[in-house]
Amino acid sequence: MVVEFGHYALVLAFALTLVQSVVPLWGALTKDERLMAVATPVSVVMFLLVLASFGALTIAYLNSDFSVLNVVQNSHSAKPLLYKFTGVWGNHEGSMLLWVLILVFFGALVGVFGGNLPSDLKAATLTVQGWVTAGFVLFLLATSNPFARVAHPPIEGADLNPILQDIGLAIHPPLLYIGYVGFSITFSFAVAALILGRIDAAWARWVRPWTLLAWCFLTLGIAMGSYWAYYELGWGGWWFWDPVENASFMPWLAGTALLHSAIVMEKREALKVWTVLLAIFTFSLSLLGTFLVRSGVLTSVHAFATDPARGVFILTLLCIFIGGSLALYAWRAPMLKQGGIFAPISREGGLVLNNLFLTAATAAVFVGTLYPLVLDAITGEKISVGAPFFNLTFGPLMIPLLIAVPYGPVLSWKRGDLLAATQRLYAAMGLALVMTLFTFWLWGMEKVLAPLGVGLAVWVMAGAISEIVTRVKFFEIGPKRGFARLWGLPGSAWGTAVAHFGVGVTVLGIVTASAFQVEHIVTMRPGDKVEVSGYEVTFDGAAPRRGPNYTEEVGHFTVRRDGAYVTELDPSKRVYTARQMPTTEAGIHTIGFSQLYLSLGEGRGDGAVDVRVYFKPLITLIWIGSVIMSLGALFSMADRRLRIGAPKPAARRKTASLAPAE
Repeated sequence: MVVEFGHYALVLAFALTLVQSVVPLWGALTKDERLMAVATPVSVVMFLLVLASFGALTIAYLNSDFSVLNVVQNSHSAKPLLYKFTGVWGNHEGSMLLWVLILVFFGALVGVFGGNLPSDLKAATLTVQGWVTAGFVLFLLATSNPFARVAHPPIEGADLNPILQDIGLAIHPPLLYIGYVGFSITFSFAVAALILGRIDAAWARWVRPWTLLAWCFLTLGIAMGSYWAYYELGWGGWWFWDPVENASFMPWLAGTALLHSAIVMEKREALKVWTVLLAIFTFSLSLLGTFLVRSGVLTSVHAFATDPARGVFILTLLCIFIGGSLALYAWRAPMLKQGGIFAPISREGGLVLNNLFLTAATAAVFVGTLYPLVLDAITGEKISVGAPFFNLTFGPLMIPLLIAVPYGPVLSWKRGDLLAATQRLYAAMGLALVMTLFTFWLWGMEKVLAPLGVGLAVWVMAGAISEIVTRVKFFEIGPKRGFARLWGLPGSAWGTAVAHFGVGVTVLGIVTASAFQVEHIVTMRPGDKVEVSGYEVTFDGAAPRRGPNYTEEVGHFTVRRDGAYVTELDPSKRVYTARQMPTTEAGIHTIGFSQLYLSLGEGRGDGAVDVRVYFKPLITLIWIGSVIMSLGALFSMADRRLRIGAPKPAARRKTASLAPAE
């Protein structure tokens, strides 16, 4: 009965999406406040209905209801309770239901907390959100029903894909989906503004908090997925330029450009046309990622669905939403008036430069990801575009961007002084130079680019600190007043500095872990030792062990340094009983920000086993930096100015004050 209720709630939600897709927009176009007011309660009820539907599927999983096809294919009675719960979204149908739940949740947030929005813009935005929701709910009901029944229920299920039975995969998809789907709100704002012709500084200020929220969660989702692949797949890598990884990275790059572009639009009412286009493109790339994962065109550890019918349906939605929004943009964009003029050397100019490099990087990733798929579809020829292509195209675009990052916040609006900005960054330059020379001294000339990368990372981090210190004039007014001014800085200033500092931290982790890691691949017998970066790793032997729904062969290793005991590591090779599918569990020991990483390979008989032993210096900074970036987004969201309307320009205020009272 619960399952039928969940299905019925989803059908009711679809019916309400049709109401939301028509009535509020009609009210906005006819200036009928009663029709516009329909949007908020409908969006809230839609959320409650989809939440009830998701809850019904969750109950089916927790109760191991094998009369539901989705539960049969993705669960098992012996599976731990946590993975019964996460199994709800560890499959195509359930993950799409989670996608829709987040979609309607964002719509409800706009409905409930959008009181400062003009009523017509709010109604039109929720209408566009209703169009997107209707498409995906129809996709669920027509091709991916999570509540389909089994005529003759089996006694036991097939179990969840073993690589998804991990705490990282419990967290990664929800974070990623909040990021993906969060950009639907910016898309809806953009399309609604094009329909109504309302695109100004106030619009940019209303859009920024939603963009920040989506960007924050997408950053965390990508970082969590990277760390999961690092410790779960046993390959010792943290990024593989996998097409599905790229599918989440492209909207992140575009969303980063959108954040910076919206700042220019808010401050100067410039880049209107470009900002709206970025809002459309960012969500379009999110939809493209959905198509790649669920169409069957990719074979990946990340991909869910391989049914071409589903791929055709999503491709149709893709064409409707992207094609329709771009057609509307082509019609309405020429009518938009451009805003203020600014010099190339200015903060606006720096943000435009940021946009150029980020969009070029997005294009490079886009081409490298889709070109093999298009070539295969047209000619049948299969090629692989791997890390060398992306490193040679993406890397050179990031270097000048990172050099420019500390300059942006210290340049003045409208017209800046490059020499004065450079003088404010002398300390950051000096520290970066010292760290570059120190790295050369420490590692020699064997890897010339790595010390330069370290210097670049330190330059970005020190530049972020310099911006805050010089902004409060800490050394000019004394510590007491300096700390008072520091406390009074707006959230957006803190957010910018913290996010840029996080970028530097991540770059430092990437450079050091990539350039200076030590790797040994050896065959070890009990009692054998291997030395890596001053650590002595002894193989004590292997033994079988049984888990709740798997068996595993566990290798036991003792780690010493200079003869002193450090830790013990137990990497393993697992086989999940229901699917007879093997996985690798790495043994990891964290030393400061560095890690010692062990992964078991194949057994060789007489107790011997292949072992990968890595020492990865400062690798945890990759993910710590991502968390710091997300904190920067949260600081910016806390800025009070994002919760009120955009201020009127001074000239406009003066004119208004001189107008005679009626």
